[in-house]
Amino acid sequence: MITVSNVTLRFGARVLMSDVSFQVAKGDKIGLVGRNGAGKTTLTKMLAGAGGEPAEGSITRSGTVGYLPQDPKVEDMSVSARDRILSVRGLDAALRRMRQAEVDMTSDDPEVAERAMKRYTNADSEFAAGGGYAAEAEAATISANLGLPDRVLAQPLSTLSGGQRRRIELARILFSDADTLLLDEPTNHLDADSIRWLRGFLQTFSGGIVIISHDVDLIEETVNKVLYLDANRSTIDVYNMGWKHYQRQREADEVRRKKERETTTKTAERLIAQGNKMRAKATKATAAQQMLRRAEQMLAGLEDERQSERVARIDFPAPAPCGKTPLMAEGLSKSYGSLEIFTDVGLAIDRGSRVVILGLNGAGKTTLLRMLAGELDPDTGELQPGHGLRIGYFAQEHDTLDLDKTVFENMRDGAPELTETQARSVLGAFLFSGDDAQKPARVLSGGEKTRLALASLIVSSANVLLLDEPTNNLDPASREEVLAAIRSYQGAIVLVTHDEGAVEALEPDRVLLLPDGDEDLWNAEYAELVSLA
Repeated sequence: MITVSNVTLRFGARVLMSDVSFQVAKGDKIGLVGRNGAGKTTLTKMLAGAGGEPAEGSITRSGTVGYLPQDPKVEDMSVSARDRILSVRGLDAALRRMRQAEVDMTSDDPEVAERAMKRYTNADSEFAAGGGYAAEAEAATISANLGLPDRVLAQPLSTLSGGQRRRIELARILFSDADTLLLDEPTNHLDADSIRWLRGFLQTFSGGIVIISHDVDLIEETVNKVLYLDANRSTIDVYNMGWKHYQRQREADEVRRKKERETTTKTAERLIAQGNKMRAKATKATAAQQMLRRAEQMLAGLEDERQSERVARIDFPAPAPCGKTPLMAEGLSKSYGSLEIFTDVGLAIDRGSRVVILGLNGAGKTTLLRMLAGELDPDTGELQPGHGLRIGYFAQEHDTLDLDKTVFENMRDGAPELTETQARSVLGAFLFSGDDAQKPARVLSGGEKTRLALASLIVSSANVLLLDEPTNNLDPASREEVLAAIRSYQGAIVLVTHDEGAVEALEPDRVLLLPDGDEDLWNAEYAELVSLA
């Protein structure tokens, strides 16, 4: 259904992968793995036909492809969530034409009514061809299993949280009836029940699947083939096996490569030593040259030993001095039209306090953080900044990044006092070195955007960190770095997350429950709500 033949992908002068070939066939459930920045998202975009053409080689597709990017964007935010889902099969347009035709059929003008009858018949046929009311019910079922009830489906996309909009896009792709699904971090913003349902859906899906995910359980229980994108060797290794067997086989492959390298290196070194001895004798000069050429060929043909994968060094800043309560909020409320998100929410953020915000998806967690960060005005209530307040805000949708600017320009915008050398030093610690610092932010993968946003926090001297899903899109090693930074940070943190490990690292002293706005001292019973919230 998708065939990749001798493909080379580049970003500028950097080769992401070279001479890569593989297939995604019906029944293949492929886990695409590799460290952040290795090119997984770039490759997936090209597989979907959404990311340009490869530098060399070809990608061919047969059948339909459903693609869920890490950060899906919708141009028309006024459409309802239901219409957005139904649009993938063209059902939304057919339904609108049917409803308009029903109105026109009541016209007193016989010609208008007759034309409306014909339009209705055509629209009804198109609606039936797409599955009709059964398909509409199917879309509703998928949505409900992803935590999207009917009341949410009736709302315009503009009134939904970032997590809800992403689940709408996932529901749309699963409803698409595509032959091949390309899913980039599909469990982001899903609660535990929705993740379990998604695993079951993917297990029984009969088409081809390519998944990028840092959810090990999802990969382990779903995939039957693994593609490992090795950033050090610019290659893809294909493993026709499930996750556990892949892990054992990959380790065995690395042991084999290491032994082969050691043996070949020793042989080449002996040839070089012998050739150098023989070069001094004219009668043996030709043989010496042959030995040296052979040694050179052997060393050139070696597979690179797998290097330790670099991990961004993350250490949140020493907080700037501040008063006892650097930030206080009183009576905050937010509604979108007749939809009330929350009302009369108050929160005092004391120096060094650690607060976690819990609530079901759509309860207003991200909305509240945006208000605390000054990115969104409340309908009622006010924020009271205390002495010395300096906020560092990490947005789950990376809204703080300017996608039209480069990585380096984003860093300088966030900390204009930095010299070029200082800015490049920080970026280098976050794995943006050389040409990577000149990448436009819009081409970054989700993990790279997360690293860039975190890098901006490092130089902020913030004494209040507002963190909205800071571990999303990160590989396990980078996630551990973030958790360690949370543990050691001396300033105040307000955290929104589905990651139980992040809450454990935070060791919260208080919890705020939305949408009711109830505040309580943290206890172990609340930990059970984290993955469900």
